[in-house]
Amino acid sequence: MKVCEIFYSIQGESTFAGFPCVFIRLSGCNLRCNYCDTTYSYEPGKDYPIEQILSEISQFNCKLALLTGGEPLLQEHIVELMDRLYSAGYRVLLETNGTQPLQQVPSFVYVILDVKLPGSGHPDSFSIANLEFINQDWDELKFVISDRMDFDYAIDFIDLHKLHNHILLFSPVTERLKPSLLAEWIKETSLPVRLNLQLHKIIWDKDTRAV
Repeated sequence: MKVCEIFYSIQGESTFAGFPCVFIRLSGCNLRCNYCDTTYSYEPGKDYPIEQILSEISQFNCKLALLTGGEPLLQEHIVELMDRLYSAGYRVLLETNGTQPLQQVPSFVYVILDVKLPGSGHPDSFSIANLEFINQDWDELKFVISDRMDFDYAIDFIDLHKLHNHILLFSPVTERLKPSLLAEWIKETSLPVRLNLQLHKIIWDKDTRAV
């Protein structure tokens, strides 16, 4: 596996926000979103056998593990890592950018699926076929919003694909959109959308790594 970093912190996003979590950040990404805050994960990273990953995270007294990146589903042995984590008693979360097929992802994984909007620079990157492979009871759809155009695009996407009964996360790009303004837009809709702030950037400095 190509690993960027492994650390123990507080989960900053999704419905798991606030819980202690082990982060396994894998290296490499097929997108270059213009607001990306983990550009250092583009680098090749270090080679880690799966056994070494399991050994390293076992030092933390925590059974919630997040696979993130970069784009984790680009890794050749990612499903094996998911299986090994699950067998070791971890609840497994996956953050993925929506471009890679989800068919291979085991049903025990909690998927946080990013739908790229125009403000990302990659509005056509999402694989619509992935909507067939998400579980509406626990998988989450995340929309990172830069401006009103992104917001309207997200609402239209949800309406078009009839996603109203899914877990929907709207996250502001804080350098571009005030959370308070996004909150007002959400209030104007009738959708059960969750405002998704990045807790780690509130708790720590926004440029601090491994938090």
